[in-house]
Amino acid sequence: MHGMEEFKTSPEDLASSSGPWYRDMTRYHWFVLLVAALGWLFDCLDQQLFVLSRPAAMKDLVPAVMSSEDPKVVDAKATDLARSQAGNTATALFLAGWATGGLFFGMMGDRIGRAKTMMITILMYSAFTGLSSIATNVWDFSLYRFLTGLGVGGEFAVGVALVAEVMPNRARTVALSLLQALSAFGNISAAAINLGLGVAEEHGLPTSPWRIMFMIGAVPALLALVIRRNLKEPERWQQASHDDVVKKQLGSYRELLGDPRWRKNALLGLVLACSGVIGLWAVGFFAPDLIRTVQRKGLLAEVLNEKLADAKAENDTAKIGHIEALIAASQSKGGMEALPEETKAFQKENIDPTFNGRLTRWASYTSFMTNFGAFFGIFGFGLLAQWFGRRPTFAIFLVLAFISTAAVFWYLNEFWQIFVMIPIMGFCQLSLFGGYAIYFPELFPTRLRSTGTSFCYNVGRFVAAIGPLAKSWLEGFFKDTPEPLRYAGVTMCFVFVIGLFVLPFLPETKGKPLPE
Repeated sequence: MHGMEEFKTSPEDLASSSGPWYRDMTRYHWFVLLVAALGWLFDCLDQQLFVLSRPAAMKDLVPAVMSSEDPKVVDAKATDLARSQAGNTATALFLAGWATGGLFFGMMGDRIGRAKTMMITILMYSAFTGLSSIATNVWDFSLYRFLTGLGVGGEFAVGVALVAEVMPNRARTVALSLLQALSAFGNISAAAINLGLGVAEEHGLPTSPWRIMFMIGAVPALLALVIRRNLKEPERWQQASHDDVVKKQLGSYRELLGDPRWRKNALLGLVLACSGVIGLWAVGFFAPDLIRTVQRKGLLAEVLNEKLADAKAENDTAKIGHIEALIAASQSKGGMEALPEETKAFQKENIDPTFNGRLTRWASYTSFMTNFGAFFGIFGFGLLAQWFGRRPTFAIFLVLAFISTAAVFWYLNEFWQIFVMIPIMGFCQLSLFGGYAIYFPELFPTRLRSTGTSFCYNVGRFVAAIGPLAKSWLEGFFKDTPEPLRYAGVTMCFVFVIGLFVLPFLPETKGKPLPE
């Protein structure tokens, strides 16, 4: 019966048992790993472009909220809350698209092939990332993000299924760790783009930097040409697709959930995925927003003092008057609202570009540090999983993710902490995703591998889509505190603990071949 396959020892397992794992790799193995890694790298580039550009995009797309007491005065706190909630909504829709695309394209990866499906998903997320740059309001922006998510969600499952099936068994764990670890370079590339545009914004740009970022995000479509020309379907999948009995069950959710063994793995894997996915997207990826909040006052003072020194050097009395008024207003309880319109116009033209560029720069540094830690965390997960097993390694990193993330949201206040606390958080949080890339393909047979991996990873995103909305509610609940984002973030960290409860009921796959 196809539902009750056991792990079997294949000739591959016995072919090579000594020497480094990479001795088993041919040139084609390395090519497959490179293509799959690039596909996921660009996928993560898109995700991080969205994370880094979200605050600036919401500022452009969501109008200011005027005070109920004076319609001519902006209610700064209400405006910040409205923009944060709009960003949470866009994130939730992106995750919902990710989940939908993951389920559909995961199934298609089993039915029409890994390589074909990967090409389609890369074209899709590239096209709609580019279209995000022309959004005119938060709703069409969110629509483009939903459609981008369809492609992003589908790429992961087919990529890891492809690598898991093509690699020699002895190299599989390390290859999948590398696949996921190299995705950190996609995030770092996004941070570098964001940093460059932040510096350019300080000196003036013809359009908003976030729009340029999304235009750049359309470039990965070129990778689809390489896939179409050179990538072959794995032999495991080709054999399954020509087996008349198995062919009827390729990519079948009925088969996945109808068989007790695969259903158990799928449902428990789903809960395990929810822990990391919600923790990352509802908490971890809001660290740049936290940095903006923490550094806003200090950076504004820094920029104003620099501009004041320049104005005094130029002996420009008009500029000196405006800047001194801005300094006084920034230190008063009333804030900037009471300033004359002429001073507000001066601020918008002369202060805001530099100030916003500095904020963007620090968000980039935060992303650099997160992904610096992430690379070592993801690869480290693979090494520990080889030594101790999959389940103990997940338990270690779930606890560490909880502790490190809560510490960042509660304690981070100074510039220097970005370079210490953020890499530790990235190491602990993102390591879980290295585990998903290794573990989920080992839970399902060839005919259901992409479908099962997608189910775990992407149905989790439907649940995860609630995460940013829950964070919005918590920010509203803590709105009377000095910094609502801190309290909401620490509360959301408890999601990491959920994964611990399902680990004892999942199989340990260390040292076992893929099920057939």
